[in-house]
Amino acid sequence: MLGKVDFNVSDISKDEYKSVYDDLIKRLVVLQQQAHEKGIGLVVLFEGWDGAGKGGRISDLLYKLDARHTTVHVTESYNVKTAKKFRTGKLGASDFFPPMQQFWKALDMRGNMTIYDRGWYTTAIQHELYTSEKTLAEIDMDNIDPKHLERILGRINSIEAFERQLVDDGYIVVKFFLHIRRKTQKQRLSRLAADPQTSWRVTAEELAHLDDYKRNYEIYDRLLPRTNFDFAPWVVLNAEDKRRANLGVVRTLVNALDEAINKAPDEEAEAALAKAQANSAGLIKQDEKDERTRTAKQQAKVREENEKLAAIQAAAAPKESRFKIVSGYPTLKGVDYHLRLDPEEYRRQLKEEQKKLFELEMQMYLARIPMILMYEGQDAAGKGGSIKRVAQALDARSYTIFPSPAPTKPELMHPHLWRYWCRLPKAGHVGIYDRSWYGRVLVERVEGFASPATWARAYDEINEFERDLVDWGAILLKFWVEIDREEQMKRFTARAEDPAKQWKITEEDWRNRDKYPQYREAVEDMFRLTSTEFAPWIILESNDKLYARVKALRIINQALEERLKKA
Repeated sequence: MLGKVDFNVSDISKDEYKSVYDDLIKRLVVLQQQAHEKGIGLVVLFEGWDGAGKGGRISDLLYKLDARHTTVHVTESYNVKTAKKFRTGKLGASDFFPPMQQFWKALDMRGNMTIYDRGWYTTAIQHELYTSEKTLAEIDMDNIDPKHLERILGRINSIEAFERQLVDDGYIVVKFFLHIRRKTQKQRLSRLAADPQTSWRVTAEELAHLDDYKRNYEIYDRLLPRTNFDFAPWVVLNAEDKRRANLGVVRTLVNALDEAINKAPDEEAEAALAKAQANSAGLIKQDEKDERTRTAKQQAKVREENEKLAAIQAAAAPKESRFKIVSGYPTLKGVDYHLRLDPEEYRRQLKEEQKKLFELEMQMYLARIPMILMYEGQDAAGKGGSIKRVAQALDARSYTIFPSPAPTKPELMHPHLWRYWCRLPKAGHVGIYDRSWYGRVLVERVEGFASPATWARAYDEINEFERDLVDWGAILLKFWVEIDREEQMKRFTARAEDPAKQWKITEEDWRNRDKYPQYREAVEDMFRLTSTEFAPWIILESNDKLYARVKALRIINQALEERLKKA
């Protein structure tokens, strides 16, 4: 793609440029407001060579735009000193947050424009180049290790997932690569460095890497075609001519917004579509009563209706996953509800496992290994009790419990996984999730908060998210806490009758019992489509809470011991 850029074109005169540019920028200002009103997000990525003028193109673009609906994220250069420690083995890979987290956190809401001054491609390349076993000077692009280059290109999976998820969620992704020749780069950077007023804009690392142009050209020339996705194509610009580059930027954004706005349905059409989806899936509320006040005949009718709804929703789920699913993945049909632990034996094993976890967590911290513990399960199954026994064994400074309440308005204006990308534990720490990102394929599916198309694509989006966490170095354990219907009724009744526990039970909990057939099918689909080899599901049989608590601790300790052996 880089070889197709024509550097021999004549310059545009100032008057010609101004006339065309002013018309385009006026159109862009109007389109920005229309996109904001319609909730269309715009992500603009500027990649390219050092000295290519990324900052200048962004500044020229921002001058006329509405600052209220525009944010800019500047991606910092890779920390070479840290990278050298990584290369010598003094630090582990988990000294870094997941590479994509900073870009997710910087993402503005739908309706706004997010501009990235360099981004996920620069980060991928710098990470691999600067953590190589060889120094930069030792890497000869003519004889580069194919495995080394393939690692750089291998980051495409994570990058593609990020860009596709944005597009699926209502964003436009526009990617610019500002291209200049080697001699131009050298002239520009040398000139900036020589001027006392601009020398601060050029780092010593950038000057030292001027001789890396050939190697980096080879990487870019392979990377750009492989990431020229249909939903997020590259626009390669001749950045030696600033006026032509500005025109290319603005013209591309005008065309992209114009096309998206003309395609976007209005609010009335969206509301009608949402209602039609809810009706087609049978998600209109059936009855305000619950099983405590219905007759047997009424109860049987409700069960029959919910079984039909469960079948409709199950039919909308994907038939298979793009990811490799473990053989013998869990199923509710195989749960043994009779597993028990004697109270005295429970106390002994609990103390033993908690002591072990405390010691292992200290080692985990020193090795900078992040741990993510995620709990989903039936209402009143004992998620909170299990979480408390895990937290009790940890240093209070080493863990964070992340609940998953109903999303806020800003969270609803972002992709579903955004709030979870923003809530990750630091390396060496533990993140405990009391319910999680699986709400999209559980409660949102059953209650109709997400359309069938939206929750159906969420299975692979979740798998992509979890793959990034594991690739980062996290230990990820996913627990499903399970009880049978009879035990759940006992616990509901006990909570309702105990003033100290009545806050734990709501009318919604009772209504959810009616929807058990739908939740059952949703859980089975979740197991079938997200029990990946890197993040399989684990069932905690919790009719006996004591048994489930000890089992969770034992599994956590085993996972830590296995990882620490490899550290």
